Amino acid sequence: MTVTPGKTTQSQNSPTDFVKYRGLLSEEEREVQRMAREFADRHIVPTAAEMWDRAEFPFEVLPKLGETGIMGGAYSEEYGCAGWNNVAYGLAVAEIARGSGSMSTFLHVHSGLAMAAIHELGSEEQKRKWLPEMARCEKIGCFGLTEPEAGSDPGAMRTVAKKTDGGYLLSGEKKWIGNASFSDVAVIWARVEGGELDGKIGGFLVEDAKSAEGFVADVLPRKGSQRSVWQTHIKMTDVFVPEDDRLPKARGLGSTLAILTHSRYGVGWDGLGQAADCYECALAYAKEREQFANPIASYQLVQQKLVSMVNEVSQMQLLAVHMGRLKDAGELDAPLVSMFKMNTVAKARQIAAEARDVLGGNGILLDYRVMEHMADIEGVYTYEGTNDVNTLIVGQEITGHRAFAPRPTAAQ
Repeated sequence: MTVTPGKTTQSQNSPTDFVKYRGLLSEEEREVQRMAREFADRHIVPTAAEMWDRAEFPFEVLPKLGETGIMGGAYSEEYGCAGWNNVAYGLAVAEIARGSGSMSTFLHVHSGLAMAAIHELGSEEQKRKWLPEMARCEKIGCFGLTEPEAGSDPGAMRTVAKKTDGGYLLSGEKKWIGNASFSDVAVIWARVEGGELDGKIGGFLVEDAKSAEGFVADVLPRKGSQRSVWQTHIKMTDVFVPEDDRLPKARGLGSTLAILTHSRYGVGWDGLGQAADCYECALAYAKEREQFANPIASYQLVQQKLVSMVNEVSQMQLLAVHMGRLKDAGELDAPLVSMFKMNTVAKARQIAAEARDVLGGNGILLDYRVMEHMADIEGVYTYEGTNDVNTLIVGQEITGHRAFAPRPTAAQ
């Protein structure tokens, strides 16, 4: 296409919809996307860099975020949620991630993990008690699975839940647990000792976790990624959980992994949102920044970087919508989700680096969004399954061979 100087092109009207993927969306889906984008622009973007720089969590945003419907957005209105389809939910996640990668991580923990565990594995009473207030961000949740010595291999967890009169006593450690320092409910996974689940992994709800006796959550300091969301190191010593606060449908490691599949879907959209913002920033900067008496967008090497970015973003968009349609149809399995997350986040990592290059020295300033995203994507690249682990999950699916190292025996 020949571009006449001064003429507005399609890509300038909508720089991140080069392939017109929004034509695949319903009117409701486009409206959710618009709403989430306006929310991010008004309530997240203006202070995101400052909060990130100071490693502070934006608590003041939570009441407004609870009004959007994004938290647990794909769950039924019966539980106080928005009842969107999964494409609409993904679009909203991407817009929050565009505004702040740290804030989208809060969303994944609270909505994609804690609310998901209660929705999928909880009793009817637990769902009605927690989900409406969590959807409004009046109650905050966390998800305690990862441990200091059990990250990619959750089956090696050492946290135990000892059966006792009327409930369980939880003891052990969890690490990298977002939101735990201010959570109203902590979903904790532990190996059960005694009772009907003896030897199996169960899920437990620790109420008022931030002040529960024997429950200590220390915020991890000096992070170079995800700075304005707080991950913690939890230490539990005989934390009592009543029988009524055990998730009744959590009956083994498979239950845990099913929740990760749901959350990993949202993280795939996170990669798209952060990548799109990096591209938009680089494109706008290249058009305005002049060197050698011309905008740098007029130079071939810069155009090559911009084209590479929009090419990858476009493919991510098409894949994301397709994955959402599969999820709505009940056809999105764990290997597909692993490929989705692996694909979008790896591409986001590449796009952030290219965008930083386009911005030159200014690219490392937080006044521009790229360096913040670049650092936050490093965290996303590792959580919800490292890139290597997700690669092996897909590899097992297509070859039939499990490439994970076997767990050592007790004698080893």
